[in-house]
Amino acid sequence: MMLKTQTRHAIDPATARTLDTDQLRDHFHVGGLFAAGEINLVYSHYDRLILGSAVPAGGSLTLDAVAATGTATILERREMGVLNIGEAGTVHAGGESYTLETGEVLYVGMGSGPVTFEGAGRFYVLSAPAHQSHPTTLIRLADARRVELGARETANERVIIQFLHPEVCQSCQLLMGYTQFAEGSVWNTMPAHTHDRRMEAYLYFQLPEEGRVFHLMGEPAQTRHIVMANEEAVISPPWSIHAGAGTSSYTFCWAMAGDSVDFTDMDMIAMGDLR
Repeated sequence: MMLKTQTRHAIDPATARTLDTDQLRDHFHVGGLFAAGEINLVYSHYDRLILGSAVPAGGSLTLDAVAATGTATILERREMGVLNIGEAGTVHAGGESYTLETGEVLYVGMGSGPVTFEGAGRFYVLSAPAHQSHPTTLIRLADARRVELGARETANERVIIQFLHPEVCQSCQLLMGYTQFAEGSVWNTMPAHTHDRRMEAYLYFQLPEEGRVFHLMGEPAQTRHIVMANEEAVISPPWSIHAGAGTSSYTFCWAMAGDSVDFTDMDMIAMGDLR
C-alpha cells in the first residue's frame, strides 16, 4: 500500500495578491488524486482539514497513522467523511463494514481506529479535528437533503445534496455534500460569498476529459482564477470567495470546517463589488 501525504500552509490575503499562476496552484490547487493502489492526502493548515483520496482498485488500502496529525491513528482526535465517486466499494471502520454505492457518503466518528477501503470504489476522503465522537453513519442518496436552486436563464440550475449537515447526520465541525448542475448550467456559488469562520474545499468531478472549470478565488476586490480539470480539488481560505464556471455541466463536492456548522452562515458579496 502506498500512502502519499503533503502539507499546505496557510496564506494570508496580502500574500495571495502577489502570487502568479504557478504559485497560486502550488498553494491552493490539488491534482494527482485518485491514483490506483494509492492513498493521497493533503494536510491543510486552514482549520486543519485533511482532504485526499483512496483508490483500492479491487484490492485493499488501510488508512491508519498519518505523521502530520501526531496521533497513533488518524481518527484518534478526528472525524471523517468519505464520498464514493466510483463503482460500489466497501469501507471498514470501527469493526463494521459499509458498502458505498456511487454518490453515497460515509461519516466515520472520532475514535473509530484504522479505516480500510476495498473494491472498485474511488473514495474522496475528508477529515477535520473533532471534540467528541458521533456514530459512524452511512448516508444513502435517499437519506440526503436535496435543495433545488437556480434557473436555466442564469446558467445555474442545480441541486445541492447535503450529507454531513445538521438536518441529516450529526458531526462536530465537518460539513459535506455535493452540487449537481442541469445540462447547460455552468455557474456555481454566484453571487459569491465568504465565511471567515470556516474554510472550504471543492472537488470537481463528472467533468468531461477536455472540460475545465474556471474556479474563482481571492478577496472580493482582488479575484484570481485557477483552471480545474476533472477530479481535481481546490482549497478555499476563509477570507476567499469560492465560485466558478465550467465549459459544461459538472458536479462538485464541497466540504467545510471551522466554527460554524450552519450551512447558510455566509457573508454575501454584491455582484457590483467583485473585481
